[in-house]
Amino acid sequence: MTDFKLPRAGEIAITLPHDVDAALYFIGRIRTPWSTTGDCPRNSGARRDVIATIELDERFELGLKDISRLSHLIALYWVDRSRRDLIQQMPSHISEARGVFALRSPVRPNPIGLSVVELVDVDGRNLKVRNIDCVDGTPLIDIKPYFASIDSYPDARRP
Repeated sequence: MTDFKLPRAGEIAITLPHDVDAALYFIGRIRTPWSTTGDCPRNSGARRDVIATIELDERFELGLKDISRLSHLIALYWVDRSRRDLIQQMPSHISEARGVFALRSPVRPNPIGLSVVELVDVDGRNLKVRNIDCVDGTPLIDIKPYFASIDSYPDARRP
């Protein structure tokens, strides 16, 4: 199901290409308490009290070897309920339109979500995590280790 809404004033939609360039394997699903995009927190750190579950498909379980050594992970997921045609958006927290590539919005040509999650527990092929902001059942694209020593840029600018 897609939560399409009419563009807001100042937003610009484009026509997307008919052909695709690549294929993905969804390696699992993310289980959260949120059933709609409106229920989700606006950023992954907003609900640190919520423990979500990443359920990995059994075919990929061997890829979890040694994951419990990590404190944090990067979860990449397909925000399957997002529209994909807006190239400029009007975020509710600013007064003018911004280009999609200057925003963290899930509304984008390729709706890939990214959250740095805290790994709370590993139970077989299920990972209990904190700091994720997606709808229940969201398809998982990949998991990568997060290393503060190379993934954090404290001097990065924010518009």
